Amino acid sequence: MRRRSPAIGALILLIGLFTASPEKAYAQDARGFIAALGNQAIQVLGPGVPQAQRIARFRQIFQSDFDVPGIGQFVLGRYWRVATPEEQQEFLRLFQEYIVQSYAARLGEYGGEPFRVIGSRASGGETVVTSEIARPNGSRVLVDWYVIERGGAPRITDVYVGGVSMKVTQRDEFASVIQRNGGRVDALLAQIRQRIATAR
Repeated sequence: MRRRSPAIGALILLIGLFTASPEKAYAQDARGFIAALGNQAIQVLGPGVPQAQRIARFRQIFQSDFDVPGIGQFVLGRYWRVATPEEQQEFLRLFQEYIVQSYAARLGEYGGEPFRVIGSRASGGETVVTSEIARPNGSRVLVDWYVIERGGAPRITDVYVGGVSMKVTQRDEFASVIQRNGGRVDALLAQIRQRIATAR
């Protein structure tokens, strides 16, 4: 499996205070959630932070602030329905660790880069918080954070960087692995295990 551009890596750049009108209370909550997450993360995920510390912190963030079950089911796609309950549980566990290992190593590249929120909008039952990252070469990258309320708390369901969805990209990659192995979910699990072991 190929390593992808670190869409989740932009997480560490979320800094700032936002305002919203009363009629946009949930959008304000979503922006506040992302802002608080960024303010908390920027101190421990920036350049110069030891890799082990960055991985541990990112694991905590991913577990607590992302909709891991929802993302995992989407990423496995139609194969979620054919996987056994044991395979489903193992996939969610491995998927979480795979994301942490794959992206945490690159988070330091984004520390300190200018970041600003440029708006938010409703999208079905989700709120999309749009931000902009200024790169050192003068280019700007748009990052959309999809936030939904789960159990009374906000959770991130997807991250779009430059118009590319994190979870759609991952779904396509995993589906390709399963298809190359005769539709066997256990083949994907074995490959993710190998990837995690190699990254450690």
